[in-house]
Amino acid sequence: MKNRTITLANGKTVEQPKSHALLILVLVLAALAVSVHVTGFQLSVLIRGGYRFFDILKQMVPPDISYLDKVWGPLFDTIKMSVLGSAAGAVLAVPFSVIASSNIVKNRVVISIVRIFYSIVRTLPTLVTALIATYIFGLGTFAGTIAIGVFTFSYVGKLLYEQIETVDMGAYEAMEALGATRFHAFLYSVIPQILPGYISNCLFCFEGNVRYAAILGYVGAGGLGLIINEKVGWREYDKVGMILLTLFGAVVVIEFVSHQIRKKLT
Repeated sequence: MKNRTITLANGKTVEQPKSHALLILVLVLAALAVSVHVTGFQLSVLIRGGYRFFDILKQMVPPDISYLDKVWGPLFDTIKMSVLGSAAGAVLAVPFSVIASSNIVKNRVVISIVRIFYSIVRTLPTLVTALIATYIFGLGTFAGTIAIGVFTFSYVGKLLYEQIETVDMGAYEAMEALGATRFHAFLYSVIPQILPGYISNCLFCFEGNVRYAAILGYVGAGGLGLIINEKVGWREYDKVGMILLTLFGAVVVIEFVSHQIRKKLT
């Protein structure tokens, strides 16, 4: 398609660039067709079997209130895993993110190595990390804490070094020119600029980690996932409903508290 020439009311002519919408649409449809063929997706199978999902949901209602006493322990284990793993991963990400920032470190080789390391760590799914941790450290919440810490490290670390690269370096350079060390220049000029965003990202990651930690028990990493796996296996869906209801309440409280903290930071 050729560019169109449009004449404006004032007599000037502008050349409208050709649209690639048709080409993009064709490519998207082709990719969709290939995906359907490769995955073996069948809408008829989804329609015939989809009702079973709602049957399971019906069996979760009403939840078994008497099972609540046995949920508190695994719930607190899940929260403890999330708190410790999130804190450890977020703190460990700081020095690596500083090294990965091109406006702080000028050695391109070092920057590339750290960024490649971040990419490798982000590639590992949390469940796979938890599974590896259970083989190394044994079953239990410690393996789950390691998995959450690794995920938090990769997630917060990438956001942090990108944030560091966008700060105003004028104050940093001025402090260096006045004789301050690079550490003190970074501490007093860069940290105040990135701290609100860093804390906000850590809180957002922690919210997600509470949900992720709830399924790590499927690979033996402790927490709510252990009893969810057990009750689903025994088809005791009313107890599963009580577990999910308790988890929902905990997530709502955590999100409310973290939202209030983020509001204070803005």
